[in-house]
Amino acid sequence: MKFCSECAHPVSLQIPADDNRPRYVCGNCGTIHYQNPKMVVGSIPVWQTDGELRVLLCRRAIEPRLGYWTLPAGFMENDETTSDAASRETEEEAGARVQLHELFSLINVPHVHQVHLFYRATLLDLDYMAGIESLEVAMFTEAEIPWSEIAFPTIEYTLRAFFADAKKVAAEGGSFSLHTQDIRRSMLRPE
Repeated sequence: MKFCSECAHPVSLQIPADDNRPRYVCGNCGTIHYQNPKMVVGSIPVWQTDGELRVLLCRRAIEPRLGYWTLPAGFMENDETTSDAASRETEEEAGARVQLHELFSLINVPHVHQVHLFYRATLLDLDYMAGIESLEVAMFTEAEIPWSEIAFPTIEYTLRAFFADAKKVAAEGGSFSLHTQDIRRSMLRPE
């Protein structure tokens, strides 16, 4: 950050009084510009027929990770709830209408200043199509998922946890759990 969004004067990085972190502070008007993590919100859209569970994935048409597969998700907008954002992103990226269920995964990604949230969702129909940020959209069983082509660790973690829970729910009954994870830079595999 170089300039104050309140008065357009230059800002400097300093630790304000009664704070413990460097913040961008305007020397002219005194505004402290707090920078907080961004929320990435999406869904795990599923369709089940004849006992076979399929998940809808999108092949990315944008960087980062152009051409890799992901769940429909994106940045939450102001004036949205997390569930509103999950539904909107699913429709924008996959052209899919869903019924959202409970929050399934909450993943902290501190090195990129993000928190990722994924809701379980049921597709309302099979009328889906690639949105502007997707090259294609397709349904996959767990065995069909192109694991080596998954775009982000948050997606892989969420999908693996989802299929493990789905097997447990099918075999033993019960319900899906909320899964949390911290994904740090040191945990990432080199590309």
